[in-house]
Amino acid sequence: MFCAPVKSLRSHSKVIVGLAAALFLLALASACKRTTLVQHQYMYVSAPETSLRDRVATMYNKIGTVHNGDRVEVLEKQRRFLRVRTDGGQQGWIEERSLVPQEVYDAFQKLAQENAGQPVQAHGATRAQLNMHDTPSREGDHLYQLKDGEKVDILKRATAEKNPPKATVSAQSSKSSASAPKPQTAPAGNPAGQPPPASAAKSTPPPPAASPAKPTQNPPGATKGKQAEPPKPVMEDWYLVRNSVGRVGWVLLRMVDLDIPLEVAQYAEGQRIMGYFVLNTVQDGDKQVPQYLMLLNEPKDGLPWDFNQIRIFTWGRIRHRYETAYRERDLEGYLPAKTGHQMFGKEGDLPTFTIRKQNDDGQMVDVTYKLNGPIVRRVLTPEEEAAQKTKHEAAHAAPHAQKQAPAHGKRKHK
Repeated sequence: MFCAPVKSLRSHSKVIVGLAAALFLLALASACKRTTLVQHQYMYVSAPETSLRDRVATMYNKIGTVHNGDRVEVLEKQRRFLRVRTDGGQQGWIEERSLVPQEVYDAFQKLAQENAGQPVQAHGATRAQLNMHDTPSREGDHLYQLKDGEKVDILKRATAEKNPPKATVSAQSSKSSASAPKPQTAPAGNPAGQPPPASAAKSTPPPPAASPAKPTQNPPGATKGKQAEPPKPVMEDWYLVRNSVGRVGWVLLRMVDLDIPLEVAQYAEGQRIMGYFVLNTVQDGDKQVPQYLMLLNEPKDGLPWDFNQIRIFTWGRIRHRYETAYRERDLEGYLPAKTGHQMFGKEGDLPTFTIRKQNDDGQMVDVTYKLNGPIVRRVLTPEEEAAQKTKHEAAHAAPHAQKQAPAHGKRKHK
C-alpha cells in the first residue's frame, strides 16, 4: 500500500542528485576555460569604439564604452574574450581582437619620439577612415585610427612593396618540397596531379607517326639565349603623418589630399605635389598673399627619390595672380626640405629654403636658396664663397700685373 510513494521519492532524489552533478561539472568546465591573470598586463584599444559586456554570453548588457587608443588592464581571459579594467576603474568583457599588446603601443611611442622635431612638409586631410601603421607596410601593426576628413601634417614619404613575400610561407614551402618525394613526370598535355580523361583511361590509341619538331618560340620580350625577366613587384607610396593630438603613423599616400590652394595647385601640370611651404607674404591692396615653394614628382609610386622638381610661385601685383619665379628640374631630391630667414647684408632679412639632393658624384648635399622679391638665387656655402673670393682676386690681379711687367720686346731708337 505504501510502496508507490517510497519509489517516487527515491526517483526524485536520484534526479536531484543527477542535476546537481551536471551543474557541478558545467561550472568546473567553465572555470577551466577561464584564466585569471596574476601579473599586470596592459593592452590598448585598436577599434574605433567598442562596448564592455557584463558577461560572455549571447545575451549581455553593455556596461561601458572604450575608445581608440584607451589603455586597459587585463584581468581574466575566457576563449576569445578578455575581462579588463579601464583607467577609470570600470570592468567588463571585451573581444581580444579589439586590443593590441604593449609592444605595439611602444612602437608607436618610439615613432612619435623619433619624429618629434621633423619639419612639416605639407598639410592634408584623409579621404576615408584610415589605420595608422607603425611601418610603411600593409602588414605593419596598427593601433590608432584617423577619421574621414581628419587634418594631418605630412612628415616623410616612403615606398614599399604592395604584397611582399612572406618569409614564413616560403620557408614552409621549401621544407615541404625538400621532404616530399619527387613527383613523376606528367605526360604531355596532362597537368601534373590530375587523372587522365575517362576516354584515355579506357583505350590508349597508338602513338602517331613522328613528325619533324617545330622550333620553340621565345616568349614575347625574351631575347635569344636569355630567360624572361620575372615581373617587377608592385610598389606603393606611404606618408608618415601626425594628427592634431600628436599621434604619428604611416598611411597610404593616395589616401591623403594635400590642402594646397587651388590657385597654386593648378600649376602642377599633372605632376604629383609632394610638399609645399609658405616662404613669405606680400601686400596686395588690403590683403596679405602668401608666396610658395612647391616640391613635385612624377605621378607614380615606387620612385627612389621623393621629388625631382622644385618651383617658386610669387604673387604678381600687376596681374594679381601667381607666377613662376624659379624652376629647377631633373633633381633627385629627398625630404625633408626646410624654410627659414637669414640676413644678407644690404639685401636685409630674406626668406630662404634648403633642399636635400644627390649631386653628380652620388653624394647627398644640402642646397640653400634665397628669395629677394621675385628673384631666386642660390646661397653659397662658406667654402664656395672662399673659392669665389680667391678666383675674383686672382682675376683682378692679373691685369694689374701685366701693366707693371717690363716690355722686353721693345727697343729705343736714337
